[in-house]
Amino acid sequence: MAEFVEATERLNAIRPAVSIFGSARIAVDHPYYALAERIARLLSDAGFAVISGGGPGIMEAANKGAFFGKGPSVGLNIQLPMEQQSNTYQDISQTFQHFFARKFMFVKCASAYVVMPGGFGTLDELLEAMTLVQTRKSRRIPIILVHGAFWRGLLDWFADRLVGEQMISPEDLDLIQIIDEPEAVVEAIFKHYETRGFMPLPEEHEIMLNL
Repeated sequence: MAEFVEATERLNAIRPAVSIFGSARIAVDHPYYALAERIARLLSDAGFAVISGGGPGIMEAANKGAFFGKGPSVGLNIQLPMEQQSNTYQDISQTFQHFFARKFMFVKCASAYVVMPGGFGTLDELLEAMTLVQTRKSRRIPIILVHGAFWRGLLDWFADRLVGEQMISPEDLDLIQIIDEPEAVVEAIFKHYETRGFMPLPEEHEIMLNL
């Protein structure tokens, strides 16, 4: 409970924000790192706070891009026995012991999800977001997968097995979109909100209270 209260107090004014996810194992010279850094910089300069998991790899790239942009760079760090070490590109750093509290803050604060290539943790965040929107426990936000070559096989499996065997509805696949170009990622987020503001609408606010 203390983690929920402290994080909410520190992050409640961070709006609008985009949560970026991706592998902790990506090296600084990897193309995915440069791609994540570019996307984060564009989002930051467009007025968004950028939230990452606060660790190395793509998380570091996201924080770095935002850190040198106009918007704040936020890291939601997790205490783990391996992999997770806080990166140095964070204007606001919040550390969690519990995954569920950390995941709650990713969803609560985000106006959009940008999901870079990653492993189990990245897939966990992606499927959590899709489930919350699908079940209407969270408001509808853009969920953008970056680098189609990485994600295409998974989406084909979704369509073939999950839709094909009626585990999900065909329209559930509309919850996500694949975009490869950094500028197009920013454009897609603005397009989603072009007829409304970034803050939750009254009915969405009610949904978020019961998240």
